[in-house]
Amino acid sequence: MTTLLIVDDHPLQRMGFRMLVESQPDLVVLGEADNGADAVRRATELGPDVVLMDVRMPGVDGIEATRRIIAAGGRSRVLVLTTFDLDEYAYAALRAGASGFLVKDAQPEELLAGIRVVAAGDAVVAPKLTRRLLDRFAGQFPVEGEDHASATAERLGVLTDREKEVLTAIGRGWNNTEIAERFHLAESTVKTHVGRILAKIGARDRVQAVIFAYNTGLVSPDGN
Repeated sequence: MTTLLIVDDHPLQRMGFRMLVESQPDLVVLGEADNGADAVRRATELGPDVVLMDVRMPGVDGIEATRRIIAAGGRSRVLVLTTFDLDEYAYAALRAGASGFLVKDAQPEELLAGIRVVAAGDAVVAPKLTRRLLDRFAGQFPVEGEDHASATAERLGVLTDREKEVLTAIGRGWNNTEIAERFHLAESTVKTHVGRILAKIGARDRVQAVIFAYNTGLVSPDGN
């Protein structure tokens, strides 16, 4: 059973999400919040698998709430939902630690699939969208301090040559099927590689793996 916290400042929107989620036998809503500050508090109290997070809310917005929830180190993953299909929002959400980004006019089946994907530990943002976002905003990554850069290099150093190749492919926006075809591997083998890569570099999901690939120079903004 996957548990959720629904965060939105519009009661009708929360009601709609709740009705959709509770129509599924494997999903259950633990609670709701109508602002970012309350979302952080309730996420700590309830420990849901997934937080459905609105972006634009009074006071603490969804981006800052996501950042605080992830920084707390709990088990909850955040799926950001917004009315506005803006790269800036998606970029900010992913950098804050969200495991996915969807627009609210997504089809119900897309939202349900996204919830399940995020709960399973992957990212719901399509790899090519991730690539587009990172290509656009690559120059805005913070400059790493010497200690952080050293730690990053150490994490990269524990990867095998094949794992570095797979991580580079992830950074270029390739999905598992494309990676399997490129390296003549079974898709199950690619999934195993991806899981090991995430564990070794300390990434929560595929989105963070893409960011890591950019930060370490495996992938550059021109896609090379």
